[in-house]
Amino acid sequence: MTEVVDRPAGKGQRPAADKPAPGPSRAQPAVDVEALGRQLLGKWADVRLQARELAARPELHKTEGLTHTEHRKRVFGQLRYLVENEAVHRAFPAALGGSDDHGGNIAGFEELVVADPSLQIKAGVQWGLFGSAVMHLGTAGHHARWLPGIMNLDIPGCFAMTETGHGSDVASIATTATYDPATEEFVVHTPFRAAWKDYIGNAATDGLGAVVFAQLVTRGVNHGVHAFYVDLRDPATKEFLPGIGGEDDGIKGGLNGIDNGRLHFTNVRIPRTNLLNRYGDVAPDGTYSSPIASPGRRFFTMLGTLVQGRVSLDGAAVAASKVALKAAIGYATERRQFNASSHTDEEVLLDYQRHQRRLFTRLATTYAAGFAHEQLLEKFDDVFSGAHDTDEDRQDLETLAAALKALSTWHALDTLQECREACGGAGFLIENRFASLRADLDVYATFEGDNTVLLQLVAKRLLADYAKEFRNVDFGVMARYVVGQATGAAIHRTGLRQVAQFMADTGSVQRAAIALRDEAGQRALLTDRVQTMVAEAAGSLRGSNRLSQEKGAALFNRHQNELIDAAQAHAELLQWEAFTDALREVEDPGTRMVLTWLRDLFGLSLIEKNLSWYLMNGRLSMQRGRTVGEYINRLLVKIRPHALDLVEAFGYGDDHVRAAVATGAEKERQDGARAYFRSQRASGQAPVDEKVLLARTAAAKRN
Repeated sequence: MTEVVDRPAGKGQRPAADKPAPGPSRAQPAVDVEALGRQLLGKWADVRLQARELAARPELHKTEGLTHTEHRKRVFGQLRYLVENEAVHRAFPAALGGSDDHGGNIAGFEELVVADPSLQIKAGVQWGLFGSAVMHLGTAGHHARWLPGIMNLDIPGCFAMTETGHGSDVASIATTATYDPATEEFVVHTPFRAAWKDYIGNAATDGLGAVVFAQLVTRGVNHGVHAFYVDLRDPATKEFLPGIGGEDDGIKGGLNGIDNGRLHFTNVRIPRTNLLNRYGDVAPDGTYSSPIASPGRRFFTMLGTLVQGRVSLDGAAVAASKVALKAAIGYATERRQFNASSHTDEEVLLDYQRHQRRLFTRLATTYAAGFAHEQLLEKFDDVFSGAHDTDEDRQDLETLAAALKALSTWHALDTLQECREACGGAGFLIENRFASLRADLDVYATFEGDNTVLLQLVAKRLLADYAKEFRNVDFGVMARYVVGQATGAAIHRTGLRQVAQFMADTGSVQRAAIALRDEAGQRALLTDRVQTMVAEAAGSLRGSNRLSQEKGAALFNRHQNELIDAAQAHAELLQWEAFTDALREVEDPGTRMVLTWLRDLFGLSLIEKNLSWYLMNGRLSMQRGRTVGEYINRLLVKIRPHALDLVEAFGYGDDHVRAAVATGAEKERQDGARAYFRSQRASGQAPVDEKVLLARTAAAKRN
């Protein structure tokens, strides 16, 4: 290990103390931190910077140690602070004081996670779910009636979809809204305990109104799930209105600034006009009508308008990962443990290969997830602004949001835990936020769609797209495809491909590494895995549509695990492609080189994680497979001098990170300790180490 030294900062760089000195034989590339930071801010850079300025204010910061009751009160007050600072109206109609900026709205909201995840989610409940449901599922009369109060927080509200008995399976919720033509009212009712609305933000104490999702029944026909506006509480007394009841969910594993609760309805009557009727309406006589004839398509269209929750969680998870890595990598450049290469100086943690492995691979994934999120956000804005709003665009958005939300939220939890452990006992202290952030983000993996269920949704889309390719293909073409598949399988599984790789590599580790680090080579490996997994699953399910419902479901269930694995592989490929796309936008050669190393680290880490698949399916030879880990370790060494620049480019300051380990205090302690021992040795007053004394004694006896 080399001693760390100071070096002059390059263009756009921070001073790089605690980085290894570059070797004398090769000039090191430099990262243009300022330019990279601008790129990471993305299309809505100005909005992000405004939101970060707000998130840096102590008025919005989480106060650790509050009771859940105190935390709830503080967060509700923070919502008013957001209103006063005009931070919540971007997506709402310009006619009502908004700016019709859907992408910017999400970009701003997701930054609030660095202040307090409870604030981000409670704001999301109020304006991103409750307000958006009224805006996207309602019509002009609903907008005029309720949106002003929702926007200025006069009407705190709930998004009442999830039930105790049905979370992810929204189509099967049991709450009903039955139309009574005699009074022109809907009767909202929860027929049994499992139909109670559960885990509902704002339900325990603050919510005055709710968008309630229920089965719409009129003239004896169930037209499926629709949304209804329901008043919950008397604004003066805050007591539930007649027929409405509920419970407090109490203390949770995290996000205790949000008053989650349960709601139930006993024959609650609401006006016919409280049906949010953009996609389905009921006339005074009970006649149902909809611009979308298909019940299934209508259902998914309604739910699709609410996709922004998943989009914002994806971005918030990436932001939390960035904050954690900035703290952990900064600390690792200062903290010293064990004098492995020197008798006098201990090693900086980030010089240990294992420490680099645990942090740099997650840093690479965070960059990939961040670039993918920016593409998702642009897709979201295109759809909701109307620029590109076809059925296919909405389906693509749904699939992309499901795929990326699942990966980024799991990644955030993994990153927060690894960063916590990488900071040792200090990481467990609440003052360093890792444990607190992880607790708050834990539920991100299961709300706005359970991650495993979301990946199943992605898998079904992959199967549908695969089937569509061959739906209208004649027998001759299809037969040639099957022969091609069989030939490919023969090549892969008989070892012929492995022999070809071995001959190409000629036993050279260097050649094998070059093949793996090549962009086209990585793309081929990652893409081939997705295509093969989908094709094999489709082959296994061929003919399932001709089976009975029971047998068809059983067949699908037998292959559910590989389908979800294929969906995850697809999502990882999307992230790799987004990273590769971003590289093309980098103008500075040094920055592009470092980011290419980081992209390669991400891609090869995915290959290493699934190395058994590549070997068993003949996609990699043993020779080439052995080089994956070796090349990853070489990349770690290359990335090490740039680690601080890469996290500095995230653009989060001390008021965002707020971790004691990231303040530079550790460096002061370490420098003080080193100075003390250096002075002691120089004075000649240092005590003699017993092992040294024993060695001297033994040497004297030998002489």
